[in-house]
Amino acid sequence: MRKIRRGDEVEVISGRNKGQRGTVRINMIDEDKVVVEGVNIVIKHIKRGRARQAGRIEVEAPLPVGKVKLVCPSCGTPTRVGVHAGADGKNVRYCKSCEKDIPRPEA
Repeated sequence: MRKIRRGDEVEVISGRNKGQRGTVRINMIDEDKVVVEGVNIVIKHIKRGRARQAGRIEVEAPLPVGKVKLVCPSCGTPTRVGVHAGADGKNVRYCKSCEKDIPRPEA
């Protein structure tokens, strides 16, 4: 089970974007990276194509999963995530700070 999923709110814990919060847009499981909305903005230079002009555009670059922490919806703090069996026998994520279950994201 993945501890960080698409739609979760996360906070960056290290690097030049430390302290910024955003929602996970893309979860790149094979590369162990996530793309967070509004975080880690880089400038990409693009060539002129048939339907687009040349220029510089700002895009969100992927971050390693180890550089982000899930923000607990109940206590509102960045926290580590644990996994345990729920009442129905399926795995459920929980906050290691307040011990409450984390619901599935709506996205």
